[in-house]
Amino acid sequence: MKAIGYKQAGSLDREDALVDIELPRPSASGRDILVEVEAISVNPVDTKIRKGVSSENGQWKILGWDAVGKVVETGPDAKGFNVGDEVFYAGSLIRPGANSQFHLVDERIVGKKPSTLSNAEAAALPLTAITAWEMLFDRLDIRKPVAGAANTVVIIGGAGGVGSIAIQLARALTDVTVIATASRPETQAWVKELGAHFVVDHSKPLAGQIAALGIGAPAFVFSTTETDKHLKDVVELIAPQGRFGLIDDPEKLDVLPFKRKAVSTHWELMFTRSLYQTADMNEQGKLLNEVARLIDTGKIRTTITETLTPINAANLKKAHATLESGKARGKIVLERF
Repeated sequence: MKAIGYKQAGSLDREDALVDIELPRPSASGRDILVEVEAISVNPVDTKIRKGVSSENGQWKILGWDAVGKVVETGPDAKGFNVGDEVFYAGSLIRPGANSQFHLVDERIVGKKPSTLSNAEAAALPLTAITAWEMLFDRLDIRKPVAGAANTVVIIGGAGGVGSIAIQLARALTDVTVIATASRPETQAWVKELGAHFVVDHSKPLAGQIAALGIGAPAFVFSTTETDKHLKDVVELIAPQGRFGLIDDPEKLDVLPFKRKAVSTHWELMFTRSLYQTADMNEQGKLLNEVARLIDTGKIRTTITETLTPINAANLKKAHATLESGKARGKIVLERF
C-alpha cells in the first residue's frame, strides 16, 4: 500500500523529511477495524512529532491523526461497524498514523462519517472536535456557571483548527458568550463567521481589551496556543474561581498566580483515552457520532479551508509548511492517494 513516512526527525527542508513509500497492507484483529483512507488532515501534533521524534529500529514512522474512509475489514471482537461503513476518527498517538492507504484503528474511538459532508470536509473535524469537546465539556465544564462571573469563555487562538470548532460547539450547545482572539483581518472575519460574539486581538494585551467590552470577568479561558505569552493577561482577566484550560506545550507554566483567585487549571490531550485504554475510551466514538449529528442537522459546519490532491509527500510537506508558518486558518485537508 502507499504511505508517507520518515525515519529521521528534523526540519522540513530536508529531502527525506517526508517521503512516499510502499508498505504491506495490515490486517484487522481484536477490536480493530481496517479503513481504506480517502482523506486526511494535518494538525500541529504532526509537525511537532516530525521535528522531534525519529523512528525506532530503522522502521518508517507514519504520521497522521485525522482520517475519513471506508471500513474494509473488521477484527473478530469489533461489533460496532460493518464492511462498507463510512467512518471518521483521529486515531492513537502510539500506533502508526493514517497517512497510508489502509489504516488500523480501534473501533471505540471511531464515529460514523457525517452524511452531508464530502470526505475532505469530514476529515477536517475529528482531532479538533474531540479536543474542543473534551476541553469545553469535560475539563472546563462550561455548562456549569461560576458564581458571580460573566458566563463567558475566552478562546485564545480562535481561528486555528481547535478554536474554529470550539467556537461553534460553545454556540451550538450552550448559552455561554464567546470571545475569540484573532490578530489579522481575515482571521477576525473567520471567527465572527463561526459565531464568536466578540473578537479581540491577541497581538495586543488581552486583559484591557476584554475589560473594555463591559461584560465582566469571564468564567472560562481556553488557550489553544502561545499560553506562556498570554498567561499574565489570563491571570488578570479571569474571574475568581474561574476555570482555565490549555492544550499547547509551554516550556514553563507558573500557575502560582492563579492561587489568589482559586482558579483551576486543566490540561487536555485527546489522545489520553487511547494512550491509557481508559474505561471510558468509547466516549470518543460517541462524541464523534454527536458531532456528525450536529453537522447533519446544520448546527455546526466543517472547518476546512484548503484541500490538496493527491495524498503524497509533496502535498503533505506543503501542509506542514503552512502550519509551521503560524498563519493557518481552519484546517488543511489532503484527499485521494
